Order: sequence, then C-alpha cells, then structure tokens
Amino acid sequence: MSFPALVRKILPVLALAATASLSHAQDKVTFLTSWYAQAEHGGYYQAIATGIYKKYGLDVTVKMGGPQVNAIQIIAAGQADFIMGKDFQTLSAIENGVPLTTVAAVFQMEPQGMVTHPDVNNLADLKGKTILLATSGRTSWWPWLKIKHGLKDDQTRPYSFSMAPFFADKNVAQQGYPGSEPFIAEKAGQKVKFFLFANEGYPPYGNTIVTTRQMVKDKPELVQRFVKATLEGWKSYLDNPAPGNALIKQDNPKMEDELIAYSVKTMKEMKFFDGGDAAKAGAGVMTDARWKQTYDLMVTSGQLKPNPNWQQAYTLQFLKK
Repeated sequence: MSFPALVRKILPVLALAATASLSHAQDKVTFLTSWYAQAEHGGYYQAIATGIYKKYGLDVTVKMGGPQVNAIQIIAAGQADFIMGKDFQTLSAIENGVPLTTVAAVFQMEPQGMVTHPDVNNLADLKGKTILLATSGRTSWWPWLKIKHGLKDDQTRPYSFSMAPFFADKNVAQQGYPGSEPFIAEKAGQKVKFFLFANEGYPPYGNTIVTTRQMVKDKPELVQRFVKATLEGWKSYLDNPAPGNALIKQDNPKMEDELIAYSVKTMKEMKFFDGGDAAKAGAGVMTDARWKQTYDLMVTSGQLKPNPNWQQAYTLQFLKK
C-alpha cells in the first residue's frame, strides 16, 4: 500500500478517535440552588437526568441551598460556578464589590406573593393585618409593597416557615409561593387567596442563572452551553417532569409527589418559564428595561445607593441566539 493511500485510510480513524475523546471530555460545573430540592428547580435536575447537560459537554453537579447557605459567599469563594439567583441579591452584590452577573432568567417573573385569608380582596386590604415575612423579604419585596400600599413595619412579624400561625389567626397574612403554601393550606382544609406581586408591577425576574464576571470573561463558550442546556432542560421538565422528579426526591426525600405535581401545574398555568417576553423572544430572555425598573425600585426604596456600574449585574450576550 502506498504512503498516500495509507494516510487516507488512517486519517478517518484518527478523526473518529479524536471526536470520541472530545465527547468524553466533560467540563465539570457546580450549580447551587436557592433552597431544598423542589419542582421550582426541576429543569436543572431534568438536564442531568435526561443527559442534556452531557450532550453539551457538561458534567453538572447540583447542590441544594437552604436557610443557612449563603450563595453569594459560596460563589465568590469559587465553590460554585453558577447559582440560582435573584435580581435584588445580584444588584446588592455589585454594590458590595462582589463581581457577579446574571446570564439568563429562567422565570419571567418573580414567583413571590402573599397568602391571605378569603376576606382579603387585594393587597391594599393588608392594612391592619399582621404580616409574616422572612428576613430575605425585608430586603427585597417588602419595601416595594410597603410603599405601594402604605403598609407599616410594625405590622410585620417573623415568618417561621410554618403556616400554623397563619391558620390560627384570621387577621394574619404571610409570604408564600403559588406552588407551595396554597397547596399546604388546601391539604389542611383551609381556604386561602394568593396574590402574585408580579401582577401588580413587581419587576424582578425569578430563578435567574448567575455567575461571576470572571467566568463570563474567561469561559464564555462554557457559559453559553450551560445557559442553552439549562433552558432545554426546563422545556423538557415542563413537558415530562418524571426524570427530574426522581433526582429531586433523591436529594430531598421529604418532597411529596403531590406537592411536586401541584407546583409543576402552577408553573405551567402561570407561565413562569414561557410567558411575558419569553412568549415572543424565547426562553431565558431579559431586557434592559426590566432591569432598569428593578434598579430604580431598589434606589427609590433606599435598598441601593445610586451606582453607575449597576448594569454589570446582568448581560444579554448569551441570549442573542
């Protein structure tokens, strides 16, 4: 066999070997959620369970957050590559010199709201009510709600992440999420109402993908793959959540099948993933205008000092495709 003929025969084999080698070279990525594993984290687990992350060359580990987990400290220390963030949290981090940036919004609205007894017809009716809220609420949505409806700090009491005080007192309202607290109330035979803050103009996005500016600078191609794979995972999860649910229950055995199903149904009905701007511009989309609304809200409510670098809190470069 001549040398050229031998080369022609060997080259395809070498190319195949190189491709196989690349397909097994998975980039290791750690993603930190905001709470214990639940349906609102389903797309990340789904992308692992169905091999979507692997398809994009990613070996992803999802770690659970929780009440004692400081996500900002963890990502700043390099112990996570991406976190499930909030707009207020990221803007505050920028002010405090932590160089984070949001690369996509999985939910087009923040799923935070208020759970009330049936006598409340709107959020303005909260005047005179006792309102239970967590510490995180005091530094995010409470200043907005207080200003919008003339509420007072002395109405508030700490939220203990139990609905027992709410059930025991008809004059109490409490913070909640549409896929969680209303389900707990329903199971307890209690009739409640839920008011989503986004429906009254609360501007932040929800369930955002946040990383460091260094990651964006050094590994933009990896960030792009993670964003694309995650959004694909979420679409898959909302179509058929079973694979992701199995991993959710593996991480959080206390999670009930009924609650997961209720939460998935709620997310689909309220179109957190594919509603708003995403209905036209595609999943994960963010806009300068929405971020400006959130920044302005934080400044006017005294939660943030005016900052000429506030736009570092997000980038649209990974959503253009």
